Amino acid sequence: MQQNEDLAPWAELSGPNLAYVLEVYDEYLKDANSVTDAYRSYFEKWGPPPDTAWQPLQVPGQAGVSSEAPSAGAAQIAGAAQTAAVDITKVSLAQELARNLREYGHLAARTNPLKEETNPVAVLEMAHYGLSEAELSNMPASYVWHDAPSAVSTALDAVRRLKQLYTQSLAFDFAHVDNSEEAEWLRQRVEMSEGSEKLSEADQRDLLNQLIHVDELEKFLQRAFVGQKRFSIEGVDMLVPMLDRLITEAVASGAKSVMMGMAHRGRLNTLAHILGKPYETIFSEFHTSVNKELVPSEGSMGINYGWSGDVKYHLGARRDVKEAGVREAHLVLANNPSHLEFVNPVVEGFARAEQDDRSHGGQPTQDANQSLAIVVHGDAAFPGEGIVAETLNLSGLDAYQTGGTIHIIANNQLGFTADADEGRSTRYASDLARGFEIPIVHVSADDPEACIAAVLFAHAYRQQFHKDFLIDLVGYRRWGHNEMDDPMPTQPSMYTKINGHPSVRQIYSQILQSADIVSEEETKHMAEQVQKKLQEAHQKVKREEESQEEEEFGEIIEEQAPKTGVSLEVLKEINEALLTRPSDFTVYNKLQRVLERRRKAFDDDKIDWAHAEALAFGSILTEGTPIRMTGQDSERGTFSQRHLVLHDAKTGLRYSPLEHLDKAKVSFALHNSPLSEAAVIGFEYGYGVQARDALVLWEAQFGDFSNAGQVIIDQFIASGMAKWKQPSGLVMLLPHGYEGQGPEHSSARLERYLQLSAEHNWRVVNPTSAAQYFHLLRSQAVMQRTLPRPLIVMTPKSLLRNQQVVSSREALTEGSFQPVLMDNATVENTDSVTRLVLSSGKVGVDFSAALREYEGGVPAWIAAARLEQIYPFPWEHLKQLQDRYPNLEEVFWMQEEPANMGSWFFVEPRLKELFGENIPVYYSGRSEQSSPAEGSANVHKSRQGRLMDQTLAAEHPAGGYDRRD
Repeated sequence: MQQNEDLAPWAELSGPNLAYVLEVYDEYLKDANSVTDAYRSYFEKWGPPPDTAWQPLQVPGQAGVSSEAPSAGAAQIAGAAQTAAVDITKVSLAQELARNLREYGHLAARTNPLKEETNPVAVLEMAHYGLSEAELSNMPASYVWHDAPSAVSTALDAVRRLKQLYTQSLAFDFAHVDNSEEAEWLRQRVEMSEGSEKLSEADQRDLLNQLIHVDELEKFLQRAFVGQKRFSIEGVDMLVPMLDRLITEAVASGAKSVMMGMAHRGRLNTLAHILGKPYETIFSEFHTSVNKELVPSEGSMGINYGWSGDVKYHLGARRDVKEAGVREAHLVLANNPSHLEFVNPVVEGFARAEQDDRSHGGQPTQDANQSLAIVVHGDAAFPGEGIVAETLNLSGLDAYQTGGTIHIIANNQLGFTADADEGRSTRYASDLARGFEIPIVHVSADDPEACIAAVLFAHAYRQQFHKDFLIDLVGYRRWGHNEMDDPMPTQPSMYTKINGHPSVRQIYSQILQSADIVSEEETKHMAEQVQKKLQEAHQKVKREEESQEEEEFGEIIEEQAPKTGVSLEVLKEINEALLTRPSDFTVYNKLQRVLERRRKAFDDDKIDWAHAEALAFGSILTEGTPIRMTGQDSERGTFSQRHLVLHDAKTGLRYSPLEHLDKAKVSFALHNSPLSEAAVIGFEYGYGVQARDALVLWEAQFGDFSNAGQVIIDQFIASGMAKWKQPSGLVMLLPHGYEGQGPEHSSARLERYLQLSAEHNWRVVNPTSAAQYFHLLRSQAVMQRTLPRPLIVMTPKSLLRNQQVVSSREALTEGSFQPVLMDNATVENTDSVTRLVLSSGKVGVDFSAALREYEGGVPAWIAAARLEQIYPFPWEHLKQLQDRYPNLEEVFWMQEEPANMGSWFFVEPRLKELFGENIPVYYSGRSEQSSPAEGSANVHKSRQGRLMDQTLAAEHPAGGYDRRD
């Protein structure tokens, strides 16, 4: 604290700092030992603060006070014109009051439409600080508000004005924003623009007209389709005008697309009035819904036939808009299942795909102004579902950020039948966002102009800082959880209020009529016009049921796979580029030896898994398909196999050779992901849906980690095409294989993907050679440009370095991916074969080794083959295999997964159908288990050996295992 040995440490202090020293001195006078040693020594050396410091502060211009340049201690009050002395302690208390008004004003704000009065907050009242109006009137405004408007002259004026600004129906929750530049911008935005935007009379009429459209649609649906679910917007009607204004602002600022996600509530109104979905289309979906009396009430009512394949309040839409004074833009409302918030990362992926320019080599160039993401949340789901936190965590990461998402909580103050205090541990539904330093405003859904001010505030912040912003739109729910649900048994007090509460349309109409902006007759005319449009649309709707014939996705994959070989000359050129780096770049010495082996791989004619992958990526890029790959530790590879991103051993700088391919005219992006599955998989799914030109891959650190993303897999990846006609070519790389490492990280849960397989919705593969993986990736790039389908790949762990899976140059330059692969250890005398052993994945490689080690050589009566593609099931390829062995007597299916896992339950009926009654199909493997694998490496080794032995045994018991527990 001391600046000069000739001056007391407090000589240049003023304001609150000097007041603090005075308080310490008071404590010192009472008990010298009650203060710190430092302060005690100061007071002993310098004595009390100077007498002048004890006097009330005086203001230049006051009688007897010089009006020359003020001293350092008086600098804060220079220019003020007061006639009374000011107590420094009171100044400090007034400053604390002003600070608390800014920080905690939202606690007393009028943001809840169902509460007429707000709870008193002590720290926002003068009495709490022992301050009087007279004392505050004696202080200049600059004491508590350094840049107060000119109309605010005294501290009392300032406190009153600040209280008005921070406790209105638009409340500000910014104290958690630590960045000083952002915090100051937010403060000035509130205090300099007075926290609101003034609408013109024309804008006010337009806003009322929007609210009438919103309200009349809901009322019409209630009358016309009694008892059918629609998840009405009533209570948060302002959501539609807010979205409309936000989109207008975004497009006017240069956005070429707006990507939106929301749950059910308000979706039909949003589809109609934001996405432009015709009323008659919405009405037709009600007419063609399944008989409600025959369908359980939860979730499934209203299913439509054919491609729609989902309930009407799950469906999204796309629309191109071009309005006067506004640029043309593309609007998207994402399809969303009942897993509410899981659409969030999908929408973020949509937006990032639109922002990335992939038309050049290297990493894509992002322009956040190209697309805006808007996500509408539920007040119970926002704090309740972990996917929200996972997605918010993406907002600041280079690989995933979208330049600021606007979040709106459509706050009904209820979750189904649960009150807020039953659904969250925080005061506000929005509090989760505090941890990510996202600014928050709370606004009453009954104050239309405050709601518009909120979205203008949000958009301005996003444009300024390219960060997320959250609007907590506090309203209510006019009906129950759905229109069939009676909420009175669980919230009688709340719904008594709601039943007598006017709609926001009625409230705003009265406000504008009172201000002579619209007349009652004009309001009635607006409503009549909307009612007429709704009636006309309803009359157009045909009453017949839609055709129940289902469209087929078409036969794919089973047909001849595309030729995906690459010339040796091109492969060598790519390989050389992969091994080229700047001359001053230092590679870690152990890694250098790994990379040098790749230089010699073509001469040795041994190309391993990771090398084949790199070559596949390079060839795909040179052929014009951009690549985006993310995953947990994917830059290096979980098993230290990939090394497509290098780090300088001296500087740590990053270098990726695939970003510098001379012949690559499209982008390559490879990123490590956060430790998240659901949000990251959802993001990559969304990116791939929107970026139809790109090959998008996600890799799990271990395959079983995908468990945490199961909702995205079930509801989007597996079924998105059937439900929403939404194609995706996402590749999921899932390390899978039993190496004695215990029940975790052995199984990628192959059985789950097979259970979800139908209608050619994706490919599920388990490749066992570097060349197979090479051709698989290249075939996926070809399909991405024609008929994309997701690709689920069980990738290896120990096989990454197993010499049995390395491939020759010729295997890469010729041919294509093979759904069925013959074991090269199998004897060539096909007439002698009586047993065919089929398997998939690593266990087939283990069996190949066992055949080679078999005493007396490979048995002449056994042939082995591996299903590299399990779905779509390779019927024709297996039929050709059956025809190859005319004396076949039995077929074994061998797997290392327990019988109730892996592929057995999927392949068993198909194999039996294929081979017929005369050739029995047996199971060879572990019995049914609740856990995927043994916890002991020794036990694993023993059982794996027994599996090989029983498959090679001359006699095999029918049934294969005992299903009894």
